Amino acid sequence: MESAPASLALLQRLEPRIMDWAWVRENFAEDILPALVGHIYLSGVSLAIALAVSLPTGVLVARYRKAYPPVVFLAGLLFTIPSLALFAILVTIPGVGIGPNAVIIALVAYSILVLVRNTVAGLDSVPPETIDAARGMGLTPRQILFKVELPLALPVIVAGVRIATVTVIGIATIGAYIAGGGLGQLIFDGIDRLFPTMIIAGAALATALAVAADVGLLLLERRLRPWARRAGGSGR
Repeated sequence: MESAPASLALLQRLEPRIMDWAWVRENFAEDILPALVGHIYLSGVSLAIALAVSLPTGVLVARYRKAYPPVVFLAGLLFTIPSLALFAILVTIPGVGIGPNAVIIALVAYSILVLVRNTVAGLDSVPPETIDAARGMGLTPRQILFKVELPLALPVIVAGVRIATVTVIGIATIGAYIAGGGLGQLIFDGIDRLFPTMIIAGAALATALAVAADVGLLLLERRLRPWARRAGGSGR
């Protein structure tokens, strides 16, 4: 019969640990870092494509209001589709299939609504008298857009980008279900292996990435608005 200390030692070895830091150290370069880089790639590419589509679309529908309702309706329709359902639809489309492409398309679709809405809302927030003053100074419509309207609309637009960024980073974790990679792969593998360390590592890094991106965009927005910094400094 085993002694009590030996039995206790055996139970401690068999008891699953919530966080195995030895595994984290040993597998950081092989598993954790590639998953983090893959998640950044999925999120970054998706947001870049979404911005390239949404900003011109937002400016266009802000100018031609009859186009605004159908554009928002279509973007809202895409946004209401559950993520797993949208992934399932995309993987059946020839040329898309299982993998990162389907995830990126889905993430772009989920970003368009908030980006278009905030672009239009930001342009609408520009005082008409400011535009009239710029027009009176001889600025062309293109110059007014890029030198007056977009800079003044920047806070509202960046607010939309921040929301879209956090949304994309969160939904990208589900993309691992269709072999999209990213931090979701750690979470799903951890669930399959009943290994909490992988689950916590994936969830914690996804959360930290979302927080870091949100703070970074806030700082970028302030840097792009030097007049706001000067106004804040003069008030102190």
